[in-house]
Amino acid sequence: MEDHLPAAEGHRRTAGGRPSDGERHRRPAEGHRWATDEAARPEAGRPGRAGRPGPSEEDRLRPEGDRPRGADRHPWAGGRPSSAPAAQPLADLAGPAGSTPGLTAHACWYPTADPGGEHVAFICDRGGSPQLWTASVDSPEARLLDAGPDHVTEVAWSPDGRWIAYTTAPGGSGHTRVLCVRPDGTGRRVVAGAEPGSSAYLGCWARDGSGLAVTIAQPVGAVVEPPGERPPGWTERDGHATLLDAGPGLGSDLGPGPGPGSGPGSDLGPASGSGPGPVPGRTLGPARVRDRLSAYLVDPDGVRAPALLAEEDEAATLRTCDLSHDGTLALLRRGPRGRREAVVVRVPDRTPLCVLPVADGDPWIGRFSDDARTVWLRSDHDREFAALLALRLDARGRRADLQVVLDRDAHDLELLTFLDAGRAALAWNVEGTSEVETVVLPDGPPPAPAGNGTAPAAPSAVPHVPPRAVELPHEVVTRLAPAGPYGMLAAQSGSQRRPGVWHVPGTAPPTRTPWSARDTDTVPPGPAPVRPVQLRPTGRDGLRLAGWYHRAPGRAPGEPAPCVVHLHGGPEEQERPVFEPLYHELTGRGLDVFAPDVRGSSGWGRTFRDADLGEGRFSAIDDVAECVAHIIGLGLADARRLAVMGHSYGGYLTLASLVWHPELFRTGVTVCGMSDFATFFAGTEPWLAESAAHKYGHPDRDLALLRALSPMSRVDALRVPLLAVHGEHDTNVPPRESEQIVRAARARGLEAELLLLRGEGHDFRRADSRRLFRRSAADWIQRHLTR
Repeated sequence: MEDHLPAAEGHRRTAGGRPSDGERHRRPAEGHRWATDEAARPEAGRPGRAGRPGPSEEDRLRPEGDRPRGADRHPWAGGRPSSAPAAQPLADLAGPAGSTPGLTAHACWYPTADPGGEHVAFICDRGGSPQLWTASVDSPEARLLDAGPDHVTEVAWSPDGRWIAYTTAPGGSGHTRVLCVRPDGTGRRVVAGAEPGSSAYLGCWARDGSGLAVTIAQPVGAVVEPPGERPPGWTERDGHATLLDAGPGLGSDLGPGPGPGSGPGSDLGPASGSGPGPVPGRTLGPARVRDRLSAYLVDPDGVRAPALLAEEDEAATLRTCDLSHDGTLALLRRGPRGRREAVVVRVPDRTPLCVLPVADGDPWIGRFSDDARTVWLRSDHDREFAALLALRLDARGRRADLQVVLDRDAHDLELLTFLDAGRAALAWNVEGTSEVETVVLPDGPPPAPAGNGTAPAAPSAVPHVPPRAVELPHEVVTRLAPAGPYGMLAAQSGSQRRPGVWHVPGTAPPTRTPWSARDTDTVPPGPAPVRPVQLRPTGRDGLRLAGWYHRAPGRAPGEPAPCVVHLHGGPEEQERPVFEPLYHELTGRGLDVFAPDVRGSSGWGRTFRDADLGEGRFSAIDDVAECVAHIIGLGLADARRLAVMGHSYGGYLTLASLVWHPELFRTGVTVCGMSDFATFFAGTEPWLAESAAHKYGHPDRDLALLRALSPMSRVDALRVPLLAVHGEHDTNVPPRESEQIVRAARARGLEAELLLLRGEGHDFRRADSRRLFRRSAADWIQRHLTR
């Protein structure tokens, strides 16, 4: 479930909080299992969710009706004004130069190069968790720049080469902060997110490296919910984004053209077409904590005061993707999932000049041309699949023309990176695999007004030189980054290896960086990884689905096998043909794995992605049953030995499948999944509630729908043993969601266990936690499918 936090290559997103010291050392309740490694426990005093202790064990196990609404919420109802970030020096934690300690089997991802392309900063888990490393592009020796325990999620080297900026998640928490460190490991400091209760993440660097854009999320008080009616068209793919507390003053629509918004507490105005205000005669909903997102340009040296770029209340996300050369224009990305927008803002007075819908996925949506008269965007505006668009601006920065530069039939543009000399690198999603090409962007002049006041035809946005294909050795590319003159870095993953980084020097063939592990060294000892096969089931309404089938080694072709149906999160994620340690664990035990893309997944077009909105979620649940019927019909899976599992939204879909189709599975494993939408909305982070309402339904206006979709509403239909796994610091989907479904299953006489992982949030990032999770899940499934 993504909005504030970017995806880390090869890993999923994190959220978290922190239990009290008393809770950390309290004996777990019966049926709970805990990671017992003392090193796995969060440090005392480490900031968690709003800097507060988590619920006590007694509160966790309190009966449903006795737990107050909002028990997992921020504790204050009053507001505090947003404040500019202030840099805070930290102790240097770089490892010794020339040493490359840690695990042999490791992954490297999220590369960023210095201006000359000779050195690379990247994230690597060779020490057991995602940390910041640096190395020369052609040397096997890598150096740890930050040996702290906090997980690193994104990295950006400054254009002047003086600083490396990175985002960390203290204690596994979703309350992240932005740090800077010099390439030699000195000068480490927090530049945003140090305030208790706040969270911060990276934006772009100024073109000359003089400043770094950051976004800060701070809770600013309570708002009152208008129950109202469901906004017309909210389930349609072109529906408008509706703020949870949209009132009469928040109804202006910026649309694709110019014009500032009008809304209190917002420089940008509301998201397009904000919904209706309170209905006369209706009582308002309960008070709810809200977030304010503020984008600043900060000076890592601390000499210049931070400059506010934009500010917005009740927003799902706000990221500064680019600044023009002269710093007068900013390109922002905002909006909830499925309703993202690019906003061109005039920096001196923070006036929004132009708005255009853009695609989900990678948050780095585009860039200004050198003269700031064109914005190159990865967008699915008025399209089924994302393409490269050229948004031409007039002299005032307002929209003058929009053209398609490059597109493909039935394939999304999922990554867009800008290299040197007017070149861009593009990665296309081709049914789950990646195809990369570079292109020289056209540099024709912007349109000039004609004598009659009308603009002439804009210059063609079609490239003068055809794109050049870049052949890479593995199936999926997760990030592209410039690396000096004519060079590029590509982070890759594939079915035969964990993520690594390749150097692409101009037109020469790509080479694996020496500090990225060899293919054979990235996977555990034992059987070779399985190369999956793509299948295309069909939904009950004829919608064509997709998925990857992983056949356990040694299985005879016609022999039906015990099979685990694994459901991805999002729901907008997509199953890709990459090495997944969990699947490797399961297939190594003789269990097949089928990982489908049911409706709501990305990579198959906007219509497919939005087919699960509103009441379409019932069809997504039925898609799981149709996928099961498909693999049974092909003779791959044994209908008597099936299990279902998934993470986040996939955890919800696991529970939903168990109670809507209880006859299909012998057991299930839900990982950080929602069990009741009412308690989920009451306990999740405010920013996530903003985005989730557009995907699942409004917690007040769509109360009946959300109740009908909640697995807890049908828990009497649950028939099989259940294992729930959760990170103790998860504030995206609080642990209560697992606790209450386990409690309900036990009350009905079913076998149910809860595994809480210490020091982890919504995603499990430490090597010991991931190992404990996959072995526990595999043990559980193997026991129930083979007995």
